[in-house]
Amino acid sequence: MQLTVFNGSPRGKGSNTKVLVDQFLDGFMKGNGNSYKIVYLNTTKDSDYLIKMFEEAEKFLLAFPLYVDSMPAIVKTFIESLESLCGRKENPDIGFLVQSGLPESIHSRYVERYLKKLSASLGCNYMGTIIKGGVEGAQAKPVWMNKKLFNSFYQLGKTFGETGKFDEEIVDRLAQPERYSKIHPLSYLS
Repeated sequence: MQLTVFNGSPRGKGSNTKVLVDQFLDGFMKGNGNSYKIVYLNTTKDSDYLIKMFEEAEKFLLAFPLYVDSMPAIVKTFIESLESLCGRKENPDIGFLVQSGLPESIHSRYVERYLKKLSASLGCNYMGTIIKGGVEGAQAKPVWMNKKLFNSFYQLGKTFGETGKFDEEIVDRLAQPERYSKIHPLSYLS
């Protein structure tokens, strides 16, 4: 299986998005014959090149951080460049990874609904959206502090590499907590 990944973080190779994608790809590459291409939207301004990569993709993963309950402008610009491909029968299967520093997944659910509608508009098979909150600072922590998080993304990539689908149990687990209770010490963030 061939996977094309676009990292839409403005921080590019210095991003928490990259840290999670790297773990996913490590697992993905355990599958026989799997390969991937990765593009950083913060360094690639040639929209024709990006569109061509999307057109040629078998499976496509768009990964980005949530900033103030929204996607980065470079991601929105890329999405808008795909307008001419809406409804094209050869469009790839598409999935998304949305991570944020906010601890609750509920903050990412609105963009998830948008991404599902985007997939339908493009005529792509929607593989799902991986949501993970509380990621800010992940790259600055010692590896042992991220072991559970990294293992989850590794296992998710491994399963994807074997089946071409996101493991729903892992996706659900990564999305916790959905929302803190009103008595939780961090509930003031909601």
